[in-house]
Amino acid sequence: MRLGRYTTGTESPWVGVELDVETVVEVGAAGDAAGVDLPGRTVDLLATWEWRRKVDLAVEHALATGEGLHDGGLLRREAPIGSPEKVVCVGLNYRDHAEEGGNPIPETPVLFSKFPTTVAGPEDTLSWDPSFTEKVDYEAELVAVIGEEARRVAPEDALDHVAGYLVGNDVSARDLQHGDGQWVRGKSLDGFAPIGPTLVTADEVGDPHDLAIWADINGERLQESSTSNLIFGIDELVSFCSRAFTLKPGDLLFTGTPPGVGVYREPPVLLGDGDEVTIGIEGLGELTTECALE
Repeated sequence: MRLGRYTTGTESPWVGVELDVETVVEVGAAGDAAGVDLPGRTVDLLATWEWRRKVDLAVEHALATGEGLHDGGLLRREAPIGSPEKVVCVGLNYRDHAEEGGNPIPETPVLFSKFPTTVAGPEDTLSWDPSFTEKVDYEAELVAVIGEEARRVAPEDALDHVAGYLVGNDVSARDLQHGDGQWVRGKSLDGFAPIGPTLVTADEVGDPHDLAIWADINGERLQESSTSNLIFGIDELVSFCSRAFTLKPGDLLFTGTPPGVGVYREPPVLLGDGDEVTIGIEGLGELTTECALE
């Protein structure tokens, strides 16, 4: 199943199931028509008992009656998860990325956070004030979305708490990140966590540790790797995080970026006005973001 959030222009975003690029089912409208009560926010939907069965019924009713069906080409795509409680990130989780920055290989996951106000959608522009930061960088990342509350879960049970996966870009203001001596401010400017295009449920992804991942800047491939190169897998990360704090449905877990980020290239490749960033992950799709200076 592929879940997204959409609008037709003026209304608040609603949760939809993307059946194909041309067909999206508005879950709430189709559910109402079918007599199935479904919440309007993705984070609430993921916390709903047997939400998959209820959504399947809504989709079945929509296909039979036309209730809640939309032409995908006429919709605006919003961030698949709106207003998550937490955005948890993992640093230095690819060995060759750690090495390209001259960092030691971590023995345990390196965690930091981005604020929920960083979350942006597939059609949002990435913008920043050039007088505030002059070194904006891209980071292709696999993002795990929590589906079931997790607290002190064992690694062997951790993937049961993951609803699915999506493509993410851990945008970073390197001058702030490196100048502050810690990462939160440089990682947390508004809109610095584009995600999308849809949340692909775990059953459709298969092995999340065997997916190609890449980043193209203005059509040039600058990052290319596989999630098989993660130092700490999704199961280890969810378990590790859950020992420290409770993970809630809709929480985002950015799992780290492979080598090839702009700041460590020779010469550096940093983002500027008019640049186009495309992050792709096998089976999840591509997330393209346009850049603009404020």
